[in-house]
Parts: sequence; C-alpha cells; structure tokens
Amino acid sequence: MDRSTAPGIATSLPAARDVLELLKPVTWFPPIWAFMCGVVSSGVPVAERWPFLVAGVLLTGPLVCGTSQAVNDWFDRHVDAINEPGRPIPSGRIAGQWGLWIAIAGTLLSLLVARAMGPLVFGATCLALVCAWGYSAPPFRFKASGVWGPAVVALTYEGLTWFTGAAAMMGAWPGGAVLVVLALYSFGAHGIMTLNDFKAVDGDRAMGLRSLPVVLGVDGAARLACVVMAVPQVLVIALQLAWGHRLIGGIVAVLLVGQVVLMRRLLRDPLGNTPWYNATGTSLYVLGMLASAFGLGGVAGL
Repeated sequence: MDRSTAPGIATSLPAARDVLELLKPVTWFPPIWAFMCGVVSSGVPVAERWPFLVAGVLLTGPLVCGTSQAVNDWFDRHVDAINEPGRPIPSGRIAGQWGLWIAIAGTLLSLLVARAMGPLVFGATCLALVCAWGYSAPPFRFKASGVWGPAVVALTYEGLTWFTGAAAMMGAWPGGAVLVVLALYSFGAHGIMTLNDFKAVDGDRAMGLRSLPVVLGVDGAARLACVVMAVPQVLVIALQLAWGHRLIGGIVAVLLVGQVVLMRRLLRDPLGNTPWYNATGTSLYVLGMLASAFGLGGVAGL
C-alpha cells in the first residue's frame, strides 16, 4: 500500500528536513526577486517601511511559495512517483495526510501575515493562494493545461509578488506604469514556465496532462516559449524609452540581445539545454526586471 496516500495510517511527525524539502526553498527565489522589484518600483525608501519589507520576503517566499509547493506535491504525488520518486511524499518520508496538513497550515499562516500587512497585500495573497490550490487541485487543476498552467504560475510568481512589493511599500495601489510593466513581465514568464515543464514531459504524457511540450512537442514548445519571453521585453524597452529612461531601456535591450543569443543554443537541443538556459537566459530576464523596476521608481505615479 502507498503510505503517502493512505488516510487511515497513523504516522509520526515528519522530520524537519523532509518538510523543508517539501517546501522547496530553491523555488522561493523567483517570487522574492519579483517582490523586491515591486519594492524598488514603488520609489519608497526602504527605511520608511522596513518591517513590511521583511514581512513581504517571508510572505512571498517561505509562506506562499512554500505552501504552493506543498499543495503541488500533495496533488501530484502520483505523477511524482514517475518523475521524482525520491520526493518526500511519494517516497513515504512524509506519509499519510501530512502533506495535505502542511499545505493547509501554510495557507492559514500566509493569510494571517498578509492580513497584518494591509488589505491590498491580503487581497493579492488570497488570489495567489487560490491560484496555488487551483493549479494542482481538482476540479480546476490548471496545470493540466499547457496554456492556463504556466499562466497561473507566471501570474503568481511574477505579477502578484511584484504588486505585493509595490503595494506593501506604498500602502496604496501602484501607479499605472508599474501595473503595465509587471503585467508584461508576467506574460513573458509564461515562456519560462513552459520551459520548466520540459523536465516532466514523460510523467505528464503518462498522466494525460496537456502541457505545451506534450501538445506541441519539445521543439515547438521551446520556440513558442522564446517568442513569449522576448516580445514583452521589446514592449518594456519601448515604454522605458518613451518615459525618457534611455539608460534603463538600453540595459534591458542589451539583456534581451543576450537572451536571444542564448536562445539559439537552447533551440538546438531544448530538452538537454533547458537547465543551462534557466541558469543563463532566465537570469538575464530577471535582471531586466530589476533594471525596469529602477526606472519605474521615478515614474510610479503615472
């Protein structure tokens, strides 16, 4: 019997190291980075709102993102038994219903922290948690779609966390310029999330999940991902130049050219080169986000 899915088996408290592995700390970096982009784009001095900065890092990283990983691992335990059988739940190290209870506890704690940070942060956190559960849990299970799955992750990892950073620092709705740029980078992140699906192609195909690498094939999905990542950055460059931020626009343009060069190697062998591209091209993408945020810090009221 699979101990990770048997509700009637009494199990001991999971080891702390297994819980930490379930929460996947390596995945906390992208939302924390986007949160910091929001902080920078707000134009508010950190010294004036530093408690919100600390609380926001904890909220977007260990709490909301960590919770989303627990939710995903719980509802994906059968897929992980194929793709990553050594993960805490399919391996039985976190057995019984503990994976589900950890996800619920993380959800409640996230809501408590977000509520203390104000109504805008609380609203964004509620939406992020709805996306986290809907991504993996039936009846929605957005991850079953190659379009909606990456879109939901991109929205939460980039857009909502950027919004949270700006709103936490400003104590108000971010300006229109901030909202437009965070939306563009969220759209582009759809391509990054599509590349992340490459590592699970076999399991997705076996479980009937229609990720873009399954539907379009690895080559077709990689080409689409590259276009989706590049086009929003072109628009960001145009906006920065229109706002008179020639230096920022030039920096983002140089970073985009670097990505395009790296994309050529990616497309030669998408399956083999995706981990390499995630460490190189994606890094240039997020550096462009930060550069754009510095530009926005001077026009946040537009």
